[in-house]
Amino acid sequence: MDIFSVLDLAGGLCLFLFGMHVMGQALERRAGGKLRDILGKLTTGKVTGLLTGLGVTAVIQSSSAATVMVVGFVNSGLMTLRQAIHVIMGANIGTTVTAWVLSLAGIESGNLFVQLLKPSSFTPVLALTGIVFYMFCKSSTKKDTGAILLGFATLMYGMEAMSGAVSGLGEVPAFQSLFLLFQNPFLGMLAGALLTAIIQSSSASVGILQALAVTGQVSYGAAVPIIMGQNIGTCATAMLSSVGANKSAKRAALVHLSFNVIGAVVWLGVFSLIQFLFSPAILNEPASLIGIAVCHTVFNLLCTLLMLPLTGLLEKLVCRLIRDSQEAEPQPELDERLFATPSIALERCYAVAGSLAKAAAGALEEGMAALEGYTPALAASIRKKEERTDRYEDILSTYLVRLSARQIAGADRAEAAKLLKIIGDFERIADHGVNLLESAEEFRSKGMELTLEAAGEYRTISAAVREILDHALKAFLENDLEAAGSVEPLEQVIDALKENLRTNQILRLQQGACSIAAGFVWSDILTNLERVSDHCSNIAGCVVDIAHNNMNIHASLRDIRKDSQAFRSQFAEYKEKYSLKPREGVL
Repeated sequence: MDIFSVLDLAGGLCLFLFGMHVMGQALERRAGGKLRDILGKLTTGKVTGLLTGLGVTAVIQSSSAATVMVVGFVNSGLMTLRQAIHVIMGANIGTTVTAWVLSLAGIESGNLFVQLLKPSSFTPVLALTGIVFYMFCKSSTKKDTGAILLGFATLMYGMEAMSGAVSGLGEVPAFQSLFLLFQNPFLGMLAGALLTAIIQSSSASVGILQALAVTGQVSYGAAVPIIMGQNIGTCATAMLSSVGANKSAKRAALVHLSFNVIGAVVWLGVFSLIQFLFSPAILNEPASLIGIAVCHTVFNLLCTLLMLPLTGLLEKLVCRLIRDSQEAEPQPELDERLFATPSIALERCYAVAGSLAKAAAGALEEGMAALEGYTPALAASIRKKEERTDRYEDILSTYLVRLSARQIAGADRAEAAKLLKIIGDFERIADHGVNLLESAEEFRSKGMELTLEAAGEYRTISAAVREILDHALKAFLENDLEAAGSVEPLEQVIDALKENLRTNQILRLQQGACSIAAGFVWSDILTNLERVSDHCSNIAGCVVDIAHNNMNIHASLRDIRKDSQAFRSQFAEYKEKYSLKPREGVL
């Protein structure tokens, strides 16, 4: 083997790893929209979680990536530790699909149809199709499809380059001695673990083993322990991803490590015992590409069969190794590990945005209540909720901007834009709650109060604002288009009501029935309430907008008002409901 063969081997390895990386990332983006649905159907059932892990890993072609996702899900509270155990087990089986695809390169037959199954026959067609999709299609979905095909073609060319570069090693005595050394099960397992930990992909390390198998020097006795070690080495990625995560996420990563270590140790012991007692002749035979794929699949199935009945004990073990602290550990609200699956990251953003929306609505409700019955405890609660919405908006905005900067599907990008707009409106609603509180405090500090007439007017407009807030909140939290449609007619009524109340206040000032100072505060109150209704209108318009795949909110609001019998009917109903009636009492 000369220097040029070494360069060919290095180039082939680089192409192989790069192709697998490109294909895996494109598969994640292409399947991202469905991953959220798959996650939503997860249950604590063993079979369901197992099949989910198997399916997701078979799609994205990487158990390491799937396990990192699981760590992120557990860290963000999207998945329990028990669910994670079952998914991790399924991921170990799903990752064996890659070895079966690569084994097609070893097909030997003169039959035309069988030859067409060889990657060398159809890879050029896939590469040509992929480059057309990637370079000439504008759709992000088609571009991702092109990237998948190009990634697969690249890794297959890399596989062939590696196989060609090492084909001459079969005659090199040092190479023969190396794989005779790996006949020692412990050394073979250690070699497999180290290689996989370095390249952080068991699928890739199995592919490298298959490439080396073309030399004829890799026996089944050496290949099996190496495959067992590869399962341990692939845990390095998940363990690294758990650094800085909460205890549940660290336990999920430890589950992955424990599962693979226990499985490898048990079955390595059984393998060594069989080798020592019976010395099967097959262990000395050269391993084929398909044979390695079979060993990889059978080993992972045996590990799963061994550990599946013991998931409860495995959970107790990792909880014993990573104990709960005396004080509850704060849960990170958003996890950057979820960037690998944008649709899941958005799902978590929705959960956090829901908390923000509820806090903002609570701040406004209490702000309106403070004008009717101020207490220091109520004031503290309002300011605490407003501070929480500020913090959540900052975290969400930063996260969504960074997520949008990545290469994500168009639908996910639209969802991110929707959330960015909506969380800004909810944060402003919380600010208006604090503004109302400050108006109440100004009334209190200056010993002012509203007239009986103004007090009745306040109850009317505040009731309307409470209702529009309820509709907007329901529209966002439940994606309720009917509730969203009810917002705009009520917002129009509130606008008209505010103008009427402002006119009434001017008349009272002219008649000397109200002080100028109280009039200024009353004007601020009306402005804040009217602006809350504007923000509710924005939120509802955005919900309608996304439902119709149209990012022009103003166009959506015009469509709601234009030639709509439902709009006119609701407008008339709200106008009657919130017509001014004489009321008694003061604030």
